[in-house]
Amino acid sequence: MTEITEAKRLTWDEALEHESWIAPLIDIYETEESFFLTAQMPGVAKDDVKIKLENGYLVIMGRIKFNDSIKRKYVVKETEIGNFYRRFKISDNIDIDKIDARLENGLLEVTLPKHERVKPKKIEIK
Repeated sequence: MTEITEAKRLTWDEALEHESWIAPLIDIYETEESFFLTAQMPGVAKDDVKIKLENGYLVIMGRIKFNDSIKRKYVVKETEIGNFYRRFKISDNIDIDKIDARLENGLLEVTLPKHERVKPKKIEIK
């Protein structure tokens, strides 16, 4: 007699430990007011992306899905499907309460505003 037990459902973090993952291409730039992180995510739906702050890190994770209802015979295939994951150390100079993210046309943009204490200040001469 064979014993069958229910498999444990993995969290995103646990799944990433057991599966291969893709690192989306990232650009980070800075203005006087904020840092901006952009990630290329063509074909990724908003519901398939998670962003969280954890132990001083900004974590971007999710899944690139594939519509397998269409039978395809590839001639060339360069795109990848599966889990994606990137993690960035966040400085204390970032105002974490004001971090904002938006996903539009395959581009994720995360705005990381600087704290007022680190922004340049113009001093008026009297």
